[in-house]
Amino acid sequence: MPKQILVADDDSDIAAIIAEVLTDEGYLVHTASNGLEVLDKINTHEISLLILDIMMPEMDGLEVLTQLKRESNTPVMILSAKGRDIDKVIGLQIGADDYMAKPFSLDELVARVSAHLRREHRREKINEIIRLGTIELNKSTFQVFVKGTPTDFSTKEFLILSYLIENKGQVLTREQIYEAVWKDAYGGDMTTVTVHIKNIRSKLGCESNLLETVWGVGYRMTGGH
Repeated sequence: MPKQILVADDDSDIAAIIAEVLTDEGYLVHTASNGLEVLDKINTHEISLLILDIMMPEMDGLEVLTQLKRESNTPVMILSAKGRDIDKVIGLQIGADDYMAKPFSLDELVARVSAHLRREHRREKINEIIRLGTIELNKSTFQVFVKGTPTDFSTKEFLILSYLIENKGQVLTREQIYEAVWKDAYGGDMTTVTVHIKNIRSKLGCESNLLETVWGVGYRMTGGH
């Protein structure tokens, strides 16, 4: 599946030009015209890179960046008509990964996008293996090892366990787990998640105590390293 890029600019002509160029490069491109729309699309699509204008209605780019970096590591390239150094400095301090001032070269933009996505791919490769206690997950091969022993997990069981471990210490509701794993709005039936959790516990064996039930709320992974 092609990498997804979100282009956020209240100038529809600029957004359309960037989207067309990046689409020709093989990316799947989404656009947004205001800050609130950016946050909504970040939450509903698997965005690999955000190209973000500073001056936007509803919520400006710097506020969007501030909120985004509290919850996500999505790379962000600021693209703005503001050429003052202070705007660049503020954006980079908040968490932007790059900054380009308008007017800009489309060739340079494409080159920078490619560079950021290559770096993100390398980072993802490094983070393929996640561990908790004696539990080890390989996100590339979908293999699970408990005390070094390979253990059969279904795809959904793997994704649930991975989501829990990556959010270790946080109580995750059944709704959150369902939406994160099934990529769909929660339908209100708790049975699906509950059955999968039960299966995961059984397969974790001696490490099942790391998966806690927080009654009336959801589940949490604890302990380990």
